[in-house]
Amino acid sequence: MTKADIVNEIAKNTGVDKASVLATVESFMEVVKESLAEKENVYLRGFGSFIVKKRAQKTARNISKNTTIIIPEHNIPAFKPAKSFVNQVKE
Repeated sequence: MTKADIVNEIAKNTGVDKASVLATVESFMEVVKESLAEKENVYLRGFGSFIVKKRAQKTARNISKNTTIIIPEHNIPAFKPAKSFVNQVKE
C-alpha cells in the first residue's frame, strides 16, 4: 500500500477531501521524522512505536580493495508494533 492508497482510503472512509488528508498524512510523517531526528521516540497506543535504535561501532571489510574499515556508532529509526497489532496481523 502506498501513501496515495492510504490517502484515498482515509478520504473514502471519512468523507474529507483528498488534499486535506494528504496534508495531514505528510504532516504526521514530518513530525515523526523530526522527533526521531531529535532522538525522541513516538508512541502510538494500539498501533506501535517509532523508536531510535543505537548501532554499536563495528568493523567491516571492503572486499574490492581488501581493506578493513570501521563503521562508527550510529542511530537508526525502527518501528515496533503493539501487541494488539501483531495479534491482529497473525490471525
